[in-house]
Amino acid sequence: METLLALAIGVLVAAAVYLMLARNVLRFIFGLILISNAANLTIFVGGRLTQGLPPLIEEGAYAPVEGAANALPQALVLTAIVIGFGLFAFALVLVFRAFTTLGTLNSDKMRVAEPREDAAK
Repeated sequence: METLLALAIGVLVAAAVYLMLARNVLRFIFGLILISNAANLTIFVGGRLTQGLPPLIEEGAYAPVEGAANALPQALVLTAIVIGFGLFAFALVLVFRAFTTLGTLNSDKMRVAEPREDAAK
């Protein structure tokens, strides 16, 4: 199962890098979301995948049963998902505002602070 998830993580990272190298800012945002999901999946797989053993500590014990999944990566991934969604929503609003102000999503044409010399003449 870990091998299949490792391949899925590789595909997600490859697609994210491809999207983040594009000149379109919206594609960059989608690439950022994909790479965030790949990182979450990596952390989740690091916590061990088990079937039928919940990561709970029995009454009177000091540690979970041997072979149980680790609960810390699951909590980290849950937190990262919420933070990633907030980042996506904020970035999407920024992209929308940039598009309405500048009229383009091409990062090469977004030159408000440094206009081209030939455009100034």
